[in-house]
Amino acid sequence: MPTPNEILVELKKVKYPGFTRDIVSFGMVKDIEIAHRRVTVTLTAQSDNPDVAARISEEVRRTVSALPGVPAVDVHIEQPANAPKMAAGSHRRLVPGVRHVLAVASGKGGVGKSTVAVNLALAMRAAGWRIGLMDADVYGPSVAMMVGADQRVELTPERRIVPLESFGIRYISMALFVGEDAAVIWRGPMVTKLETEFLFNVEWGELDCLVLDLPPGTGDAQLTITQRVALAGGIVVTTPQEVALMDVRRGVTMFQEVNVPVLGVIENMSYHVCRKCGARHDIFSHGGGERLARSLDVPFLGELPLVSELREGGDYARPLVAVRPDHPVSAAFRAIGDRVRSALESSPA
Repeated sequence: MPTPNEILVELKKVKYPGFTRDIVSFGMVKDIEIAHRRVTVTLTAQSDNPDVAARISEEVRRTVSALPGVPAVDVHIEQPANAPKMAAGSHRRLVPGVRHVLAVASGKGGVGKSTVAVNLALAMRAAGWRIGLMDADVYGPSVAMMVGADQRVELTPERRIVPLESFGIRYISMALFVGEDAAVIWRGPMVTKLETEFLFNVEWGELDCLVLDLPPGTGDAQLTITQRVALAGGIVVTTPQEVALMDVRRGVTMFQEVNVPVLGVIENMSYHVCRKCGARHDIFSHGGGERLARSLDVPFLGELPLVSELREGGDYARPLVAVRPDHPVSAAFRAIGDRVRSALESSPA
């Protein structure tokens, strides 16, 4: 029979559904008991979703049963005493003065998520909403570069952070606190603390929506956000190619497993229109985002073409929606923004 420590090592291979973290690092494994004919694994529930519990139980049973000398496996899941459930939402804090908090996510990097987050925020601002933008990507912050970072961050007498303002939106980013060439080499707890500071120790003021540009993937940073703040909804950004679409499922599942409404999927870099001949080219394939959204039973919010003006706007702190409101892509962002605002307004308070 294996030892409890050997079983614990194997359980690190069991991922929490929708996240890249395992159930051990989640703190789910409460006890491992070894008897003559049976191994009993006791877990502490992190969600009141029965499907999540069933999937984890089955995976734990399969993993432990595969170890040599294990005749039978029992899995018990207990509710934590005097502690709120992760998915219940009762312990998630509201951001004072903010009506809606919206998370923009992607299953992988390189899909233009930050570009979408910035221009979507500006599109909702153009419709009259008061908008804040928080760059939650500590290791690869890019929001400040896209909207401008030539100001100094100030603190109130109470040591609260005053966000910068550009193009009518208030924003904060790790890039405002480190040099351009500095690498952020932080462990998870420090990242978690910074995200909490950005959420609750920034003078956001009265906002209709705070847009969170999450890091790519489904790791610790995303978990911290979904656990600690009351999210009105989440959006997943993808590109049409299959390697990106595979990760969309993970992003959608992440929100669903923690009971955050999925407002929809946006397909970025959907196609390219040649400037010379006007012909349309589906460089990365086309339509995969809409088909996947339909298969996952979540809304498809729209498609955005691959255009150099959008990329240049982000590179030179001149975001397209703000400086070229007449551009067709700006119109596409405004249409998506209208759908997002409508979904937020109809979501439960």
